[in-house]
Amino acid sequence: MSRELVWTGFMTLDGVVDSPGDSSEGHRSGGWVLGTEFLPEAFALKGEELQETTALMFGRRSYEAFAPIWAESEDHAAYRDLPKYVASTSLSEDALVENWGPITLLRSTKDIAALKDDGGGAIFIHGSAELARNLMDAGLIDRFNLLIFPVLLGTRKRLFPMEDRDATRLTLRESAHYANGVLKAVYDIQR
Repeated sequence: MSRELVWTGFMTLDGVVDSPGDSSEGHRSGGWVLGTEFLPEAFALKGEELQETTALMFGRRSYEAFAPIWAESEDHAAYRDLPKYVASTSLSEDALVENWGPITLLRSTKDIAALKDDGGGAIFIHGSAELARNLMDAGLIDRFNLLIFPVLLGTRKRLFPMEDRDATRLTLRESAHYANGVLKAVYDIQR
């Protein structure tokens, strides 16, 4: 049985995914998640994901941003020993963070497809919008776990491509809304 590949993340109502926690990507409105009232129930999805996650996957840029922080973070301690996969044609083995569990470089979409066919549990992709778009195009993403914030930012990095394309049909698995305006939407991709 094929492993499920899940993209998870924060998104504005107009589809922007970059700089949710700060302005590190140069977005003038970086930190937009922090501008929404914190309600624990609105973030419960993140805890639920921990129960399902058997491995993590990142694109190079997200790996370089998350790895130095998450490897030492007590908030992310549950991820420490999980296998991690980094999809990159340019990252070298010596650039990988030490003491953060097993890390494997994947050099192509074929490598990722082979990993999915290898069996095992769900692999969660955090951040990595460009990687997710490429994997969507290759038919490898199975699910989206979205927390949608009541913010409009206009243009910036988006998870979903803006160009004309064939329809991708989704099935709503789960949804909820919270008093702070955040929406949870979990969608399976129809095959």
